[in-house]
Amino acid sequence: MSKVHIKTPAELDKMRVAGRMAAEVLEMIGPHVKPGVSTGELDRICHDYIINEQKAIPAPLNYKGFPKSICTSVNHVICHGIPSDKKILKDGDIINIDVTVIKDGFHGDTSKMFTVGKAAPHAERLIKITQECLYKGIDLVKPGTRLGDIGHVIQTYAEKNYYSVVREYCGHGIGIEFHEEPQVLHYGRPGTGFEIQEGMTFTIEPMINAGKAQTKLKKDGWTVETKDGRLSAQWEHTLAVTANGVEVLTARSEESF
Repeated sequence: MSKVHIKTPAELDKMRVAGRMAAEVLEMIGPHVKPGVSTGELDRICHDYIINEQKAIPAPLNYKGFPKSICTSVNHVICHGIPSDKKILKDGDIINIDVTVIKDGFHGDTSKMFTVGKAAPHAERLIKITQECLYKGIDLVKPGTRLGDIGHVIQTYAEKNYYSVVREYCGHGIGIEFHEEPQVLHYGRPGTGFEIQEGMTFTIEPMINAGKAQTKLKKDGWTVETKDGRLSAQWEHTLAVTANGVEVLTARSEESF
């Protein structure tokens, strides 16, 4: 593994600002997520807010060729869904909106599940259990914990609820770079993997499938779907490791950490 970058107090202050901005984008976009809106329109609203209101940069735009400013992953799309004016949200859809903001050179990365109108109970349950997977992972973050401990608690809870964990995509270190070391897997064995240290910043972002864990990549080279066509959910936060625990840099006002 290449070097994990431990952040200085000054760098952490900048991470806090970027994280708060990313959270604010998700809070802002919520009321716009309703039947009849296109994912392309959601992208434009977020883009304008990040550029004009926050005076920040939407990190996904042109990242390795990604064409839009946010990711919108609907129903059986696991991650990296490309916003489009042709994709119109309808009642009962579920959507993950993934936002990464760059401010003063530092990244804040977060995602949230939204229901469009009224979702089916099985879809609501998948969303709830996936969010609980994220929170169980966050609860373990402190110096001395190993990344395998986090992966294990997420995998165990998902599988106990008859869901599966996507393995090809994972959380990651974050800072000046969008994706730094270490990789944060959402499955694993306790007591294995990198030992967490104070000053580390990374994301936890479990992708949990209602059906099997297998994925497929669409021809656009970005959109990842469940192979069996069943629903998938994801939640993500950017975290900073403190002396005795964790600070959730992308916490939203509806959450209590």
